[in-house]
Amino acid sequence: MGHTIVLTGMVLAAMPVGDYDKRVQILTRERGKIAAFMRGARRQNSAFLAASNPFSFGEFEVYEGKNSYSVAKAAITNYFRELAKDLDAVSYGFYFLEMASYYTQENMDGTDFLNLLYVTLKALLKPAVGNRLVRRIYELRVLVLSGEYPEVFSCTKCGRKEELYYFSLKRHGALCPDCIKGEYAAPLDESALYALQYIITAPLQKLYTFTLSDAVFGRLEEIVSAYIRQNQDHIFKSEEMLT
Repeated sequence: MGHTIVLTGMVLAAMPVGDYDKRVQILTRERGKIAAFMRGARRQNSAFLAASNPFSFGEFEVYEGKNSYSVAKAAITNYFRELAKDLDAVSYGFYFLEMASYYTQENMDGTDFLNLLYVTLKALLKPAVGNRLVRRIYELRVLVLSGEYPEVFSCTKCGRKEELYYFSLKRHGALCPDCIKGEYAAPLDESALYALQYIITAPLQKLYTFTLSDAVFGRLEEIVSAYIRQNQDHIFKSEEMLT
């Protein structure tokens, strides 16, 4: 084999190969989403026994092949073992991993997606922020990174930036009172609008530092959920486990 490269990333998924190996999917900063083999990872004395599990974050020293990579060494800095103690939280975690896998690809800059995934998994461990809110924040922020997020800073018809009292799935964003005629749109109160705007623009370190009233969260959840259903035709298997 040739020289190795060191990639920083997180294991998104793993599957057994042969008697003792694993094929893992890793989201990396430097190369985006890659497929890699961990030889002997299923042996009880393997150095990869824990490093090959989903959620494992750290540095992976790999050999690059024609169609995949082979991991030579792994230095894991966070296994997110705390998630395993909470069935609800780990279910959300697997959904976030699956969503990250869907929206990323090889040979892209994976920095933003990886950073978002990392802080989102950390947010699942915060009792002050409910898992359902973490989910909707993550989903909307993923849409921001993929360039598919709704327009909530101005009216999607006239460009007006005030009195954005309605949300239109058809128009992919907000509408003002002057443009609502002939449109099917749902009411959008000021607090829900601000929450949407905050999630889209907030610095990553402040993304999971707020809570919402039940009424405002309910409105936010309805909008984000409906928007995703309309604009994303993929079905995530892990979503079935969410409460």
